[in-house]
Amino acid sequence: MQKGRGAQYNSLNRFDKNKLVYEYVEGLDEAHDPSHKTQITYVYPKTILNEVESADLFDSYSINAYQGCEHGCIYCYARPTHEYLGYSAGLDFESKIMVKKNVVTLLEDAFNKKSYQPKTLMLSGNTDCYQPIEREHELTRGILLTALKYKNPVGIITKNTLVLRDLDVLIELAKLNLLLVSVSITSLDEDLRLMMEPRTSTYKRRVQLITELTKAGIPVHVMIAPVIPAINDHEIPKIIQTVSEAGALGANYSMVRLNGSLGELFTQWIESAMPDRAEKVLKQIREVHGGHLYDSRPGVRMRGEGKIAETINMLYQVSKNKYFKDKKVPSLDKSLFSNDFSGQMKMF
Repeated sequence: MQKGRGAQYNSLNRFDKNKLVYEYVEGLDEAHDPSHKTQITYVYPKTILNEVESADLFDSYSINAYQGCEHGCIYCYARPTHEYLGYSAGLDFESKIMVKKNVVTLLEDAFNKKSYQPKTLMLSGNTDCYQPIEREHELTRGILLTALKYKNPVGIITKNTLVLRDLDVLIELAKLNLLLVSVSITSLDEDLRLMMEPRTSTYKRRVQLITELTKAGIPVHVMIAPVIPAINDHEIPKIIQTVSEAGALGANYSMVRLNGSLGELFTQWIESAMPDRAEKVLKQIREVHGGHLYDSRPGVRMRGEGKIAETINMLYQVSKNKYFKDKKVPSLDKSLFSNDFSGQMKMF
């Protein structure tokens, strides 16, 4: 397997009429790029906020500073979105990253509209806002500073301890009850992480991250996502116990869902990475999604259905009741939002 990447090849783009394929590689074939080094493209969208209208998620706006994600998680439901850009959901998704250079300006423009209604900004609704390239571009930090200026609540979900770089801003948001950080922890098995999430922070560091954020007064929630039957479902109790002891205030989970070309990519990956259990895993994923690798029905797709899904949910509920019995995730404050700075101008 190619080290440092989740997908091992580029799946076909469903929108392409013609396909470029390699039957074999000539030594002078300049089109072939076996390294798949990360390539950055700067883009300038016209809008940046997407109002979330899903029955599975709470009322919010999603905002993504990047398209594509260098973390390379093989199960990522966002992979097929890269096909709309003319790329593949495979290696392209994790090696060809779009950087939205004007994201902060667009956000401030949105906040200043008279019609704007404050809702929680969800960072990482599609791709991780703290993926490696954020270290250089600092777009997420710009978003946080803008949210603090206007006092708009923010929800972050990440697999990367780079979030600690912005601890100064996070602390100020948390003081105003404007912040919730969700740390995604899929497993506690480091060998499994290296296969599934090759460029993310280690699980040990993510647990330490929970402790560090908690000590700084920042509320932390954990997402066990995705739960993959016959791979990590048995870890739910241990994960919930570990993150609760680290300081997390709550935990939730979602079932793996292999939408579009992701089904092909995941199938190829598991047959290569875990040939001894590939058939069992794929069979159980289909069982929780009505015989398919993906179920798009709101209210069902996140948790699945059937006996396997019920067993997983029961395991989660028992563990949650045991380790989060006296804990509660706070509701964020939307009442503080203001885009009227006229009073401040009078001071000068």
